[in-house]
Amino acid sequence: MNKLLVFQTDFGLDDGAISAMEGVSFTVSSELNIRHLTHNIPQYNIFDASYRLYQAINYWPEGTTFVSVVDPGVGSARKSVVAKTKTNQYIVTPNNGTLTHIAKFIGIVEMREIEERVNRLKDSELSYTFHGRDVYAYTGARLASDTITFEEVGPKMELEDIEKIELFGCKKIENGVMGQIDILDVRFGSLWTSIPYEDFKACGFAFGDNIKVEIFNRGTLAYSSTINYGKSFADVPIFTPIIYMNSSYHIAVAINQGSFAKAYDIGVGKDWTITMTKIA
Repeated sequence: MNKLLVFQTDFGLDDGAISAMEGVSFTVSSELNIRHLTHNIPQYNIFDASYRLYQAINYWPEGTTFVSVVDPGVGSARKSVVAKTKTNQYIVTPNNGTLTHIAKFIGIVEMREIEERVNRLKDSELSYTFHGRDVYAYTGARLASDTITFEEVGPKMELEDIEKIELFGCKKIENGVMGQIDILDVRFGSLWTSIPYEDFKACGFAFGDNIKVEIFNRGTLAYSSTINYGKSFADVPIFTPIIYMNSSYHIAVAINQGSFAKAYDIGVGKDWTITMTKIA
């Protein structure tokens, strides 16, 4: 392992939860290099946790250990696991859907259930609501510091037992594609869709094209207009919408120096779909 330990949670930074996780990790090894992916995942939002891992993980070195704790089922029968990816990284997390995007787009080669009789903070057995500190940070630190091997995490699980969220993906429609608005580029209000660049490109769209965009909320039309397809925001005037490929190689919709989500009151998730079609 490379001693890199990366935390992601929905805990925020308003109290001592993250500091407690760091402290537990450093008691395992003061040589750990702890970093943070985000602690602003919307509360209980497993889809966002899955997506943000996928967004970031490819840009970290082999041997990095990630601890992702978005755990609405804490204290229940859901399993605590460590997954090893095809890119030789490790994810410590509840088996609750957080591994969905990694399993689909990167690949998981092995998964082990955390054996809590061994891999749990000492004297924490009566704590049922902070597994992020007591189980995940502790196990992640032991793994990242080479205190334990991956095999010592616990018993091997079948890959078919990975809990997964249903992903909308991309659907071919007449003269274009349909996808879901998966998530926002939060700070800037851009809409990141489930439409992969390659599927979009296969429709024959080219830079400079004006494309008909329709957005639906539970099947009801919420937005309809023609938007230009460009390489970057500067390809259109300020405050003008644009279609572009985002940093995760999916198609997105933005306003140059504005928030598309706020301007048109657009949300994300399974209720929100988007179509992009050629103009006749």
